[in-house]
Amino acid sequence: MKVSVGFVFRIVLIVGLLIVRATEAQESHPKPAQIGAAAAPQSNVSDGVRLSLTLQDAIRRARTNSVQFHAALTAAELAGEDVTQARSGLLPTVSYNNSALSTQSPGLAIKLKDKNVPPVVFIANNSVHEYVSQGTGHAALDMAAIANFRRTSAAAAVARAQVDIASRGLVVTVVQNYYSVLATQRKVEIAKKTVEEGDNFLKLTKTLESGGEVAHSDVIKAEIQMLDRRHQVQEAQLAALNARLDLAVLIFPNFNDNFELTGDLDAPISLPTLEQIQERAADSPDVKAALAAVVREKYDVLTARAGYLPSATGDYFYGIDAEHFAVSNLGYSYLGTLNIPVWNWMSTQSRVEQANLRRKQAEWELSLAQRKLVAQIQSFYAEAETALSELENLRRSVQLASDSLRLTKLRYSDGESKILEVVDAETTFYSTNFAYQDAAVRYQVALANLQTLTGMPPE
Repeated sequence: MKVSVGFVFRIVLIVGLLIVRATEAQESHPKPAQIGAAAAPQSNVSDGVRLSLTLQDAIRRARTNSVQFHAALTAAELAGEDVTQARSGLLPTVSYNNSALSTQSPGLAIKLKDKNVPPVVFIANNSVHEYVSQGTGHAALDMAAIANFRRTSAAAAVARAQVDIASRGLVVTVVQNYYSVLATQRKVEIAKKTVEEGDNFLKLTKTLESGGEVAHSDVIKAEIQMLDRRHQVQEAQLAALNARLDLAVLIFPNFNDNFELTGDLDAPISLPTLEQIQERAADSPDVKAALAAVVREKYDVLTARAGYLPSATGDYFYGIDAEHFAVSNLGYSYLGTLNIPVWNWMSTQSRVEQANLRRKQAEWELSLAQRKLVAQIQSFYAEAETALSELENLRRSVQLASDSLRLTKLRYSDGESKILEVVDAETTFYSTNFAYQDAAVRYQVALANLQTLTGMPPE
């Protein structure tokens, strides 16, 4: 069985043309899903449907849409592919090579004159026509490749820990935005209630003035107080709008503010004990990332030191390497290579020194992460305790301020108190309620910060 060079060339040309045509057809007719994906990201929110979102819903949506979180996920996936590639480098590979070689002949006249003339002009080639069609098995034994596989595995562990860090940081952001929306909505309700109180009090002062019981200055002060309360309503509505927009940007791929939150700032959430927090501290993603980084740098040192060691490779060839493309020319050959490093101008020693420096730095960073964890547990727990105590005190203050406002107005109606006492009671009621909402958000964020250290899931 013989195959001419021209026939092989025509077959290769036809296959190449078919591949080019198929590629052009695929590029000129993209899939409809690809067109839609390139145009704009699609939202899973139906138009006109008002969503009810729990905190867990908001966290899940934020993880789906957060660019920073997806960047960490992508880095972890890339690190996983690095591990696969490094593992593949340790395993034997098989390939199949085909080639046809045509070389100029020295000519029949020259051959007749001198029998010692090589059969080809280019003496590196074996024959005028040479056909190669061989399967090749290749294997390598290299300590650097083994160490690199270990290093990429440790790097993948670092990337997974970074995903955990990004996820928990995202949870804190979602918790803060989620409860800020609830707090600002409550502040709008409180502000509107104080406007109603101000309107009623203005009517009361006008009635008392018409009866000659109070001076006109009381009416003026009541009207000023009423106008100030209306201004506070506008500010509260603006703050609520901004809080909703911040949350919407975080949890939706497309703009959407048609949602309501089902969380409750007044829901009792107990604070874990300090001992429980310390027991869970082993799950800290920052410490895990630092530990994995130390392991990675240790294998980096091993990879650098492998440059001092020999490496061996083996290749086995089976197929055709002959003047004629025929089954009868099938054969095999094998090649073994041992590469022994002798001198490279101290570059290996320099790489080892670099790797040791990075390892020492990683150990310093691990020590710092462990110390910071101990300090952050103390700090965040104290913050949570303070926020909880403040929340309980402000809850009582809100009740007292409401009673004080009611009683002061009754005393004013009976002529037993001054207008300034009523104004002061209204201001106290307003500020105390707002402070309570802020304290509730502060406590939720403090708990979320503790969860970033311990891995405890959000309530």
